[in-house]
Amino acid sequence: MTNAPQIFDRRQQRLRLTRAERLGYADFLLARVCDELAERLAAVKRSFTRALDLGTPHRGAVAALAASGQVEHVLRAAPVLDLSRPAPSGAAAVVADEELIPFAPKSFDLVVSLLALHGVNDLPGTLAQIRRCLVDDGLFIGCLFGGGTLSELRAAFATAEAEVEGGVSPRVAPFADLRDVGALLQRAGLALPVTDVDTLTVRYDNAFALMRDLRAMGLTNTLAERRRTPLRRATLMRAAAIYAERFAMADGRIPATFDIVWLSGWAPHESQQKPLRPGSAKMRLADALKGLEPPGEGKDD
Repeated sequence: MTNAPQIFDRRQQRLRLTRAERLGYADFLLARVCDELAERLAAVKRSFTRALDLGTPHRGAVAALAASGQVEHVLRAAPVLDLSRPAPSGAAAVVADEELIPFAPKSFDLVVSLLALHGVNDLPGTLAQIRRCLVDDGLFIGCLFGGGTLSELRAAFATAEAEVEGGVSPRVAPFADLRDVGALLQRAGLALPVTDVDTLTVRYDNAFALMRDLRAMGLTNTLAERRRTPLRRATLMRAAAIYAERFAMADGRIPATFDIVWLSGWAPHESQQKPLRPGSAKMRLADALKGLEPPGEGKDD
């Protein structure tokens, strides 16, 4: 078991995801990132024999990998599995926890994880385990929610609770910063780390429509320190009103921000490009730039 601080109630996360799968998973965000995964993978000019889809909710990543033509076998490992439909050809599934990856070292040459790792308590530990189960020169690529995600909802609830109840309790999970994620990839021992963020704005008629979608994605509050008593109706109504007052757009609809942080890295291998040692350059920068000066530049009149 991990000794990391328990920020999330992982059991409650599984229950919320199970409910979302049973009632009909809202997959519009997942569909977007699956399309993006396919594009990013297509830019990698190689094929993969054994791929692991780690923790991705629902089944979109498996389908994207199977359709890519670059992956021979896919194993999906997630805490909640929807087994009501047959898996794509070449795919299999196993129940597993992202914080306790149950695979031997160097089991896969590709690991992907979409919209899952923001919910683990020990992200550094999970990334280190991903690194261990990659073969040399194996690729990890994934995405998780970043710091600006649901910032409007967070602000509306904080203000409403302060007004109605005289205090604030944790309602929206903390999300990773882009720079922090890049550092964690290096800390896990992944080479050539790359991170970037894709900010999506989804528009809703009101805050209640947003909350329905969050429920259908299994993304309602699972913080370990969440208030265990039911949310007061007065607080909920005030939060919805504040959301509309502060953030409504010209057409009266409200925006919901989702920061999708993409991260990738490779298991080290001697064939990979390596940075030059400081001081090893053969030419001064000033000398290299001399030939790039436009005519007339750098000369006296």
